[in-house]
Amino acid sequence: MELCVALDLSTKKENLDLVKKIQNYDVWLKVGLRTYIRDGEDFLKDIKKINPDFKIFLDLKLYDIPNTMADAAESIMGLGVDMFNLHASAGKKAMITVMDRLQKYENRPIVLAVTALTSFSEDEFKDVYEKDILTKAEQFAKDAMDSGLDGVVCSAFESESIKGITSNEFMTLTPGIRPFGENSGDQQRVADIAFAKRALVDFIVVGRPIYQSDNPTEILEKILKQI
Repeated sequence: MELCVALDLSTKKENLDLVKKIQNYDVWLKVGLRTYIRDGEDFLKDIKKINPDFKIFLDLKLYDIPNTMADAAESIMGLGVDMFNLHASAGKKAMITVMDRLQKYENRPIVLAVTALTSFSEDEFKDVYEKDILTKAEQFAKDAMDSGLDGVVCSAFESESIKGITSNEFMTLTPGIRPFGENSGDQQRVADIAFAKRALVDFIVVGRPIYQSDNPTEILEKILKQI
């Protein structure tokens, strides 16, 4: 299991200050929608200036018609990131189109498909997808694997089941990790590290418990010790 630190602070400076504090740790960094729209490619370059060995997960959740998603994925190739994601609900045709487009690149990033956002409750998810979360997440995971993707984004509660119908090598990345019982905030399906480990999760994403702490490196070290 690997730790991915979410850079979701309200300014570029705050995010970079956090990156500087944790620059000597072997962790991934997640750059999400707000941060990337606000700070762009320059922010990714600034991260690499601090530590060129940092691995970056660009969390933009691509969702559009197949060719537009493939165009976007190819543009992402020029950013030098190590992982990005798209929505599985865009469909198998879209996922296959993206992966076909990336075949010509020798060192493509890890590509994950988003199954069910961890902000969804069961009832909210059924209102949109008309099935329960686990059933639909499993279907999305199978579609993603069949389309050539490397894994999925899901909650820890779906991870073990997804591994069971795909393979242990098919990656799961889980947001909504609250390592020490912190407030769940806007997340519905949250879990701690011990549960994520039992669920065979490959990547855990932790944001607020680290960056809202008075001593983020202390929290990070405690998380890494549990991992």
